[in-house]
Amino acid sequence: MAARGPERGGATADGSSPATVREFSAGGLVVRRFHGRPWLACIRVKGGEVLALPKGHIDPGESAAEAATREVREETGLEATLVEKLEAVRYWYRRPGARVFKVVSFFLFRYRSGSVRDHDQEVDAAEWVPLADAPRLLSYPGERKLAEAALRRVEESG
Repeated sequence: MAARGPERGGATADGSSPATVREFSAGGLVVRRFHGRPWLACIRVKGGEVLALPKGHIDPGESAAEAATREVREETGLEATLVEKLEAVRYWYRRPGARVFKVVSFFLFRYRSGSVRDHDQEVDAAEWVPLADAPRLLSYPGERKLAEAALRRVEESG
């Protein structure tokens, strides 16, 4: 059977199989109503070319929800109230000497206070995007699906 995708990987330069590493991160979808429409806080990374959701590693002793809250605050400059866990995005990627299986748990948040101008230096920018447009505008497929789920949830709750 032919190898498919990065999860199958190949041998390293010395002929051995690369190590498989698991990483766990958490992120958030912060929603705010403005002029009667729901808006989503997003970040710009990779020189502003990539529109993504705020996310990052879970620190030792931190829960996924705590990490998501912290990452939202750091990367967007916003304070937000946790509403519920949405779902996790799972994917494989490569780094030198390893194949990485990454799981990112995402949570839905309600905006409380703050300004996207107060983001940290890890990101190029933070901005508000109409939630209805986010499934088209976000750069990563898994995050586009999460935006669709958030939009359904917001529509259901009114």
